[in-house]
Amino acid sequence: MMYNATQKVITLGDGREILIETGKLAKQADGSVVVKQGDTMLLATVVAAKDAKPDTDFMPLQVEYKEKYAAAGRFPGGFLKREARPNDSEILTARLIDRALRPLFPADYHAEVYVTVNLISADKDIQPDALAGLAASAALAVSDIPFGGPISEVRVARIDGKFVINPTYSQMDKVDLDLMVGATIDNILMVEGEMKEVSEEVMLEAIKVAHEEIKKHCAVQIELSKELGKDVKRTYCHEVNDEELRQLIIKETYDKAYKVATSGTSKHERMDKFDEIEAEFASRFTEEELVEKMPLIKRYFHDDVLKQAMRNMILDEGLRLDGRKTNEIRPIWCEVGYLPAAHGSAIFTRGETQSLTTVTLGTKLDEKQIDEVLVQGTEQFVLHYNFPPFSTGEAKASRGLSRREIGHGNLAWRALKPMVPVGEENPYAVRVVSDILESNGSSSMATVCAGTLALMDAGVKLKKPVSGIAMGLITDTKTGKYAVLSDILGDEDHLGDMDFKVTGTRDGITATQMDIKVDGLSYEVLAKALQQAKEGRMYIMDKLTECIAEPRADYRPFVPRIVQITIPSEFIGAVIGPGGKVIQEIQKTTGTTITITEADNKGYVDIFGPDKTSLDAALARIKGIVAVPEVGEIYNGKIRSIVPFGAFVEILPGKDALLHISEIGHKRYENMEQTGLKEGDMIEVKLIGVDNKTGKYKLSRKVLLPKE
Repeated sequence: MMYNATQKVITLGDGREILIETGKLAKQADGSVVVKQGDTMLLATVVAAKDAKPDTDFMPLQVEYKEKYAAAGRFPGGFLKREARPNDSEILTARLIDRALRPLFPADYHAEVYVTVNLISADKDIQPDALAGLAASAALAVSDIPFGGPISEVRVARIDGKFVINPTYSQMDKVDLDLMVGATIDNILMVEGEMKEVSEEVMLEAIKVAHEEIKKHCAVQIELSKELGKDVKRTYCHEVNDEELRQLIIKETYDKAYKVATSGTSKHERMDKFDEIEAEFASRFTEEELVEKMPLIKRYFHDDVLKQAMRNMILDEGLRLDGRKTNEIRPIWCEVGYLPAAHGSAIFTRGETQSLTTVTLGTKLDEKQIDEVLVQGTEQFVLHYNFPPFSTGEAKASRGLSRREIGHGNLAWRALKPMVPVGEENPYAVRVVSDILESNGSSSMATVCAGTLALMDAGVKLKKPVSGIAMGLITDTKTGKYAVLSDILGDEDHLGDMDFKVTGTRDGITATQMDIKVDGLSYEVLAKALQQAKEGRMYIMDKLTECIAEPRADYRPFVPRIVQITIPSEFIGAVIGPGGKVIQEIQKTTGTTITITEADNKGYVDIFGPDKTSLDAALARIKGIVAVPEVGEIYNGKIRSIVPFGAFVEILPGKDALLHISEIGHKRYENMEQTGLKEGDMIEVKLIGVDNKTGKYKLSRKVLLPKE
């Protein structure tokens, strides 16, 4: 059976090529493409239901990203030896795709849409997440599903002061800026990434460079869609509207809602009053009429009353729902050391958002194990974020970890990561856990702030404190008016045009995440948002450093202690011993935990113990094993065995040397019994030589004794 494939090529600035192919695989999907760069191949499919389910008033989009282990010639780990639920990396990539696609579906299109992207072949040096957004959009482009794209996503990095599009894995250790940018041919939609304290100007320039590349990707998709006749999309009717009812709701409720919006009340009080206004309007209808009208009443009240009231009060009066000015930060209070038994803890409260964050310090054995298709290894610093329903006053059970929690935790982790010492600077595995206890506004930024405080409370030598802020935007495309909002509320995020989170130290940005919901956002507005964010970050930073200015000088008394030393790699085997005998014996007798890793021709030995005595004992044993005896040095050694021609003396742990019978004293001994020495005796000896052929050590006792 023959297939009729269509191909398009995108050429990157450095000559690398990306191939888009359709018509060969997964032809029963509404749209399917294979995107290929080098040996990396992604299969993206999209399928949409023929119609919307009754009473659906939102966009039911589901995006999945999955990496197949066979793509890199690997077996999955675990008992079943098959791909299981998505790992964090796959979920984060799916979220990147989702955030760029979701705003571009028509507002009245409510059919279920499933986008699936599979990594089916993996070049070990190509990062597939930078191609996933392009693959998903191309699948939509070759389908008849209504979509306001195409879009593409690229990674932009800065290496030695130059911007590079879609860098390889091997280039990433040189970057000081790593951004994923999603956009249409005209507008930026999504930005996420991490940086090593770069300026606002550098970040803005990186976004511009990425957008220029994305424009090329979009042009190729438009060409492909036209060539296949898919530029005309399917017709649909997913909303039934009642214009008369809409206008009646606006007339009857707008002024009341505006009055509540401008009253500056708390979140729950405000929502209760809005519910009362909606219920009062609905009470004019019979129960039979409300079966049909209630979904419309809720939608019109939300979209045409509440949304417009909030936006108008901000643009016309410069007032916000809680009475603040556009650049004003909500009241902040902080506390460290709140949990007496935790290694480090902090409370950070900003308005109606609160994080209780803990820090736990562990050993090498506690590090996160990473076993992904293309990435294996360990992570010394981890951050986990939890968002229980009670934090927003919801009466429901917690049902596992959500994708939102993984995404928010990852952003906070990227924000703090550049400032948390690892490797030789810090022997501990570090786990930060943020439990959100209240939420009305950015809880991920509260996590960054609480994480900074808790790390310093734990005594972790944080390089610099990090603060974060969430910015919002309200625009009126007709008048050109806009307002940039600092420290946005949950409603301002939901009803506004932008959610822009920025974190950093006093010296520069460390992470960012931006979702834009409005067309034609200028770089001038972005620049203003970044500048206002910087001012807000500095204000919040002052509050953090008022609470705790620098890391505590020492860890809490009950924190297990770690000492890290480096040894020559050739001594690793000696410390471990045959079958682990030596290291196990040291751990057993000293009550410590010891781990050894090898890198850069060195052995990194971490000794983890409950107190200084046990640490010192283990440290002495290991130093003795790796120490090299020096000729001329005097040692207080223990006699391990007596032989006819002398005694073997342990001068250092695991290192025996021969004390010949002729070197025991100035008089001549006929046999060892005459010397009076016995096994277990401690004697002082001097190392007088090393046999050049055997490498065996020679000792003397008589050189230390006065002549008779």
